[in-house]
Amino acid sequence: MLKMVFVINSLSVLLFLYAAWTDFRTWKIANTLVLALVTLYALRAGAVILSSEDVGAALFASSGIGGDVGAGLLMFALGVVLWALRLFGAGDAKLFLPIGLFVGWHGMLPFSFFLLVLGIVTLLVLRLPVPLPVAHLAFFMRIEEIRASRKIPYGVLMVFAVLLTLALPMIR
Repeated sequence: MLKMVFVINSLSVLLFLYAAWTDFRTWKIANTLVLALVTLYALRAGAVILSSEDVGAALFASSGIGGDVGAGLLMFALGVVLWALRLFGAGDAKLFLPIGLFVGWHGMLPFSFFLLVLGIVTLLVLRLPVPLPVAHLAFFMRIEEIRASRKIPYGVLMVFAVLLTLALPMIR
């Protein structure tokens, strides 16, 4: 079962990276991508329950599936509020649900910290001019377009914050 959890986590990382890429390129995150991430979490939760000796603790502990679902719903509600206030796009709001599921209740604080730091760094970087020798490259042309439109693809920041949060247990 641990191999299955590892495979699911690896697939979720790839899907998160794809979400960041599509948000960077088009300012959109597809519903199917969010549903695929939620489905992967459901498979992971099933694997955790099947391999657990104490199903009650796996389901209802704050570090278990209950905490993950609580974090996902809370972050999704926050995303909907930010979307209603026109501070976020709908894709970013939707992406909060699988992010909350994967980081869980105890990962919300590190995720918030990483998101804050990445947001500040992004705002500072967008103020820097693009060097002329690389200004013709597609990536930097997209950066110029983002700068001109003043629409930041927050999904990119959210994905990198979640990947840093998920990497924390491996670093320790």
